[in-house]
Amino acid sequence: MFRRVTLTILLAALALLALVFGALNPQTVDLELAFTRVVLPLGVAIVIALIIGLLAGIAWRVSWVAQLLAERGRLRRALREAETRAGEPAVRSDVGH
Repeated sequence: MFRRVTLTILLAALALLALVFGALNPQTVDLELAFTRVVLPLGVAIVIALIIGLLAGIAWRVSWVAQLLAERGRLRRALREAETRAGEPAVRSDVGH
């Protein structure tokens, strides 16, 4: 419960900060995106770029964690297979977790 409230307050504070940042930078910039041209206030363009960067970083991190979990699964299967071939269980470090 406390975690959810803290996250909500943090997100609200970041949104307010982005709003203030956008209001303090009213100059417009022309952005040429592939097949279109967009005119945005500078603050909005910077906030959008920051959000896109954050989402790209999160996506990369999630894929990295997924690769680590897949590797852990492969290693566990290899351990079980080695245990059955050897006929005795190997020493485990994750006992009790």
